[in-house]
Amino acid sequence: MPLFAIVCQDRPDAGSLRADTRPRHLAHLERIGDALFLAGPKLGEDGAPIGSIVIVDMTDLESAKAFAAADPYAEAGLFSDVTVTAFRKVLPAA
Repeated sequence: MPLFAIVCQDRPDAGSLRADTRPRHLAHLERIGDALFLAGPKLGEDGAPIGSIVIVDMTDLESAKAFAAADPYAEAGLFSDVTVTAFRKVLPAA
């Protein structure tokens, strides 16, 4: 299956929404098991989270977009922008 990168930017006025929603977000990621290739927050210069990067192994772009839309962070309105694109891992070689 192909990989897809889900790149999200937090709304600047999100306040505590990320922290409040984090347990449900993590459960959402864990539900896909081995299809989760990588996940973590994007960090600002001060080290605080400003968004998310999630790379998933899905059957097609529509499945990856549906997974991104079902993320509790997205459902709660945390993000100002979300992009989902195909991704190819090149290095390091597996």
